[in-house]
Amino acid sequence: MSDETQPVPIRDDMIRLGQALKLANVVEDGVHARHVIEHGEVSVNDEVETRRGRQLHPGDVIVFGEERLLITHDGED
Repeated sequence: MSDETQPVPIRDDMIRLGQALKLANVVEDGVHARHVIEHGEVSVNDEVETRRGRQLHPGDVIVFGEERLLITHDGED
């Protein structure tokens, strides 16, 4: 896994897991996101997550393959 964590800034207080993977450009589309999540290839905060609708908040960390993503607030208000 890469030592670098990629920030994923969101506007609201929450984003769903499938949307976050698409926003970070680590999956091609929603179908790909659903596939990797349902097959246990994604973890959130060090726990395997199989629900693509899982709600994520700033501070949550997603790991998928070599990618490590940190949900952040984009700060634009």
